[in-house]
Amino acid sequence: MKVSLLHPRELAFPPVDQAQRDGLLAVGGDLSIPRLLEAYRHGVFPWTEDPVTWWSPDPRAVFDLAAFHTPKRLVQKFRQGRFRITRDAAFPAVIAGCAEPAPGREETWITPGFVAAYTALHREGHAHSVEVWEGETLVGGIYGVALGGFFAGESMFHRVTDASKLALCALAAHLRGAGFTLFDTQVATPITRTFGAVDIPRKEYLRRLEAAVALPARF
Repeated sequence: MKVSLLHPRELAFPPVDQAQRDGLLAVGGDLSIPRLLEAYRHGVFPWTEDPVTWWSPDPRAVFDLAAFHTPKRLVQKFRQGRFRITRDAAFPAVIAGCAEPAPGREETWITPGFVAAYTALHREGHAHSVEVWEGETLVGGIYGVALGGFFAGESMFHRVTDASKLALCALAAHLRGAGFTLFDTQVATPITRTFGAVDIPRKEYLRRLEAAVALPARF
């Protein structure tokens, strides 16, 4: 099956069941706010910038918010009072932290173009961050995209042990309390699986996505 080439001025994506086995659906287009929102509403996300590639893997990894697992040691660590958690207090700094090289991640997909695109989404109220502070120093965080009761987690980072995990747990708790029903993590990793990430068929994901984006939840 050939990969679809997106029209530079039209926002429509091909049906996701046309994606290749690895999830690659289309190439081209841009990272404009309208195109990004159209993508997330239809279960599609970008992964590279030059060229822009669009993906819809099957299966899809999600967190079950009702069953999200927060390890007791992280709860105890937060209760020690060493860390402070905020939301949308430093989005540009969080995405910059996610773009930094780190041990085992010397290269990152978060290029300057991605930083600019998602920062623009944040200014328009569609992208959000959770920050973890040690004193006045940002030591970890996570960011993603929210539409209705749907949240797409994009990336997280840490500069001290467990800071990104604390951000993830704080985000999940906030989403659950705010009435979100779908927390997308795209492709599961060993770390996200320890917090309860599971794979679901793309058809099930799309059904849940349609219901979630129609909810009046607000981040």
